[in-house]
Amino acid sequence: MKLFEKYNRTFTQKEVEDAVNSAKDLSKNLMTPEMLKLTFKTIDLTSLNSNDTFKKIENMILKVNEFKNNFQDMPNVAAICVYPNFVQTIKKNLSVSNIKIASVTGGFPSSQTFLEIKTQETRLCLQRGADEVDMVISVGEFLGSDYAYTQHEIKKIKNASGNGHLKVILETGLLEDYDKIYKASIIAMDSGADFIKTSTGKEKIGATPEAVYVMSCAIKDYFELTGKKIGLKPAGGIGTPEVALHYLAIVKQVLGNDWLNNKLFRIGASSLANKLLSAIYKKEINYF
Repeated sequence: MKLFEKYNRTFTQKEVEDAVNSAKDLSKNLMTPEMLKLTFKTIDLTSLNSNDTFKKIENMILKVNEFKNNFQDMPNVAAICVYPNFVQTIKKNLSVSNIKIASVTGGFPSSQTFLEIKTQETRLCLQRGADEVDMVISVGEFLGSDYAYTQHEIKKIKNASGNGHLKVILETGLLEDYDKIYKASIIAMDSGADFIKTSTGKEKIGATPEAVYVMSCAIKDYFELTGKKIGLKPAGGIGTPEVALHYLAIVKQVLGNDWLNNKLFRIGASSLANKLLSAIYKKEINYF
């Protein structure tokens, strides 16, 4: 693929391990109330379960609506992320401004359906009120080196998303090696992704520091060539402040402080919010 003539980079195990370990050391110094609050502000509060109900989603929205009444010195989450059928429920009930409505789309989580269905589902999500959509690449096509199809599919879904932000999930735990994660990142960004995201959270391997490092490097390389800032979203298995801050530290080291905001960095999580609140207030809190 000609695209890789411009982005011709490989990774050694030592390079990745050294970078990940260095960021872990840095993350210990980031365990401060200020950085924990910043991390909280980047959360896509997520509910993607087979047993989700409209009542459950409504209760989650109520918690978000009332959050500032209970935690006046805290920022709120960045977004609420749900399955497509719940988007309209959020649009109807969310009363807090500056919180995005996000929906998974495109045959999430496996992406094993017709492209026509993926694009139509994306359009419907935006029509029902979503601000952002999270799609999954067709991993099988990518691993079969059909990069042209991978690019074509992302462009189609990007077009269907209109003015909405598109997050492209790479499912890095299935991509076999660092070079493939890098290539998938570059293809996604070149095809119109506003964010690249590690995982669905539905596979055995979710986000890893190694994948986040490689994706950060891809974003840096893409920015240096195009001037476009693309966001990064680790997701899948992020359940503690320590893990979240490790990812934040990787981004800080590779991309710098310009990426440390919820316009360019998100964390997809369901249980992390309570853990961050507990760490900040130094007592167990189970608000969400």
